[in-house]
Amino acid sequence: MKAQQLKNAILQLAIQGKLVPQDPNDEPASVLFEKIQAEKEKLIAEGKIKKTKKTSDKRPLDVEVDVPFEIPDSWEWVRLGDIGETNIGLTYKPSDISSKGTIVLRSGNIQKDKINLSDIVKVNLDIPESKKCYKNDLLICARNGSKKLVGKTAIIDKNGYTFGAFMAIFRSRFNHYIYYYLLSPLFRNEFDGISTTTINQITQENLNNRYIPFPPLNEQKRIVAKIEELLPFIDEYDKKEQKLTTLNQQFPDQLKKSILQAAIQGQLVAQDPNDEPASELIKRIQAEKERLISEKKIKKPKVKSEIVVRDGLPYEIINGVERCIADELPFEIPESWCWVRLGNIGILTAGKTPSNDKLSKHGNIPYFKVSDMNSIGNEVYLVNTELFLFNSSYIYPKNSIVFPKNGGALLTNKKRILSRDSMVDLNTGVFIPSSHIDVKYLYLLFLMIDFKKIYKGTALPTLDYDKLNNLLIGLPPLNEQKQIVQKIEEVFSRIQSL
Repeated sequence: MKAQQLKNAILQLAIQGKLVPQDPNDEPASVLFEKIQAEKEKLIAEGKIKKTKKTSDKRPLDVEVDVPFEIPDSWEWVRLGDIGETNIGLTYKPSDISSKGTIVLRSGNIQKDKINLSDIVKVNLDIPESKKCYKNDLLICARNGSKKLVGKTAIIDKNGYTFGAFMAIFRSRFNHYIYYYLLSPLFRNEFDGISTTTINQITQENLNNRYIPFPPLNEQKRIVAKIEELLPFIDEYDKKEQKLTTLNQQFPDQLKKSILQAAIQGQLVAQDPNDEPASELIKRIQAEKERLISEKKIKKPKVKSEIVVRDGLPYEIINGVERCIADELPFEIPESWCWVRLGNIGILTAGKTPSNDKLSKHGNIPYFKVSDMNSIGNEVYLVNTELFLFNSSYIYPKNSIVFPKNGGALLTNKKRILSRDSMVDLNTGVFIPSSHIDVKYLYLLFLMIDFKKIYKGTALPTLDYDKLNNLLIGLPPLNEQKQIVQKIEEVFSRIQSL
């Protein structure tokens, strides 16, 4: 049972006379009702209040109504208009709004069934007495474009306010009990059954003629006390329920992250001694890079680095200078794996936004933008816009990994794999992997890179390419990369089905 369901159940028990025991010594509600009517007649005779249109001239039990449930013998079914009075709020013009004046209570000032003054409007007007509200009046949203907001209620906590035209107040000596009636499923369900042809609303007539279960005064006080005793427990239950809901929502992502962490540490699948070690894979990647440099397809890097293992310790050789990097390693990897800098297994670059004159519906090169990161799944969404072939150096090959490289989009930490040779905009980073790397495994590695930790600048966060290139990556044998990808896809599919 959810917290709101529990609260509704308690409120329903309260208005059915089942929350607290009846006391035979209590003055019956019928006697209380007669006193209310006598007092009302006296005030009408003195001209202090107006006679309502449909005030009952008979005792409530003499009025034939379809009641939704039985109530205790000491209770009565009464109309709200017979035990209190309602008023509709103040109409004012924009020119009446001022930094000084009287606070106008509106629908937004009822938050979680309480008065909330975080957003207020004041008017510089003389407020008529009928438009003033006082401490312990009930503020009710009477009209709203959203039906679920109509009927929401709060007890006004002090004098000095007025209330807007779409609001109503209900004033009586029994408002603390009536407040909980208005929060109950009985009121809400009956209101939901009212249909109007215009705006969602509850009229004064609707409100005045609404029958409510009315207990003896002393029992009202016991009911209110019991509800207020129970509400803190419900609030605590609600907090724990929200925390559990959050945990349930986060669990799949946290589980996936844990599985990915195990994968990139060599703990997800067993190592096969027959696999070619990753050190041989590194040699082929380096040979490929040298060939591309000699063919002038890529530039020679300013810094050349290589990681080797001697006596069980990792050493990095940078431009001929060797140093131990054991303290930099984030975790241990299997013996068949190798440590390598990300920049040594691919090319990190960025896109270029074409000028409008290059855009054409008749081109044949898809154009990928940062906004396309919002697509669902690991494959990119290719926009319909196509481009003329005008500079092949700005066309990035299929299986390149793309990601936001600056601005707010960078902090979303999204990555995608290009499913076709494409152009990308200048806000998109591109990593072109070596042909000797399983791109799906590399994508899993990229998923574990937190771009929020490797950017520079505050006004415009920008990915630090130097830090990205220098990230240490544990690289498995090619065959194991494929096994890891297959296992991840199987496990993630099962998680998704949950």
